[in-house]
Amino acid sequence: MRHRIIIYKNEDNCNLLNVFVYEDNKLVEIYEENIDDKRLEGNVYLGEVKDIATGIQSAFVDIGQQKKAIIHIKDLISKESEKTGNENIDLSKYNINNYVKRGENIIVQIKRDNSNSEKGPKITHDIKLIGKHIVLMPYSKFITVSKKIENNFERKRLIDITNDELKKHNQNFGAIIRTSAENVNEDIINFDIEELLERWNLIQKLARNNTGPKLLYDNQGIIGKLMCDFCEEDLEVITNSKDLLKELKSKYTNRIIKYDANILNKDSKEFVEKEKRKIWLKCGGYITIDVTEAMNTIDVNSGKYEGTQELEKNLFQVNKEAAEEIARQMRLKDLGGIIVVDFIDMKEAEDRKNVKEIMQEAVKLDRTKVQVMDFTKLGLLEITRKPIFGK
Repeated sequence: MRHRIIIYKNEDNCNLLNVFVYEDNKLVEIYEENIDDKRLEGNVYLGEVKDIATGIQSAFVDIGQQKKAIIHIKDLISKESEKTGNENIDLSKYNINNYVKRGENIIVQIKRDNSNSEKGPKITHDIKLIGKHIVLMPYSKFITVSKKIENNFERKRLIDITNDELKKHNQNFGAIIRTSAENVNEDIINFDIEELLERWNLIQKLARNNTGPKLLYDNQGIIGKLMCDFCEEDLEVITNSKDLLKELKSKYTNRIIKYDANILNKDSKEFVEKEKRKIWLKCGGYITIDVTEAMNTIDVNSGKYEGTQELEKNLFQVNKEAAEEIARQMRLKDLGGIIVVDFIDMKEAEDRKNVKEIMQEAVKLDRTKVQVMDFTKLGLLEITRKPIFGK
């Protein structure tokens, strides 16, 4: 699958970048970032513990930002399971005072920026350093493989390669083997691990030689994350800024990065795509998307669709097309949390089952964790999605 990223420097505000991600020429992700105020997800800091709130099992940490960051006990203790992490753990048996002390320094990573809210950043001690094929976890002990790699022989091969390379460097670290590692040569995977170990060694050296708050590793905001997420063999990057072109080429020497002054303009349809509340389907139906603090609600309507005289088949066709478009819209808007979809009523249980399967297949293209639950008694399909960039 080919990917193309367009990084558009705004004509009216030169500090504003609009980022568009295409998958086989289909627009699937849209982001916006201020050059002087990049998102902090993935950044690693040496923080100073300022206060401990025993009642909520959390600590407040100064990482040098305007607001104190917050870390919960579940993000301080080692993961109990490679499948569920600490989701099923009994947190009542842990006391945060046994893990952090006021005034001490601690290495942390930002999980959620929260710069647009009243809360401070959400941080974790479970550091994850992202490479092209491997995610290195210095404070974890298990190696796991992306669920999208389904071949058991390939999964074992990748685990063995990763385990052997870490042992060669005398490191008892954990790792996540990414989908991009499937069928990749052993030498390439080992090189990826070596680069991540070098990055971690540098982080530790900076931590030893400094006191908090101190930035130890800059993830380079949205663009940095996207560059890590996509393999260079399948990616083309285009920008309308000569300055940005020079900067990107110096940082990402093995990438295809091009300049095109006319790749987009401020009137291009890409700029209104993310803000659309009402989206028309090819069949004539449409969906509406409403985002609230508690959840995201999506309504499916038949609209102008006429179809044949068989009503149930007509409704199923609209719902089928809606499910595929909803999967794309969740990525475009980077929807997170609970998503409830009100499809057009289907009388047949088989039709509901088929629509759910279509949705499950469509969200496989998403680069984040998406769970398609089931239809409720009221006929609403429940979905949960982890946003790529925390909200």
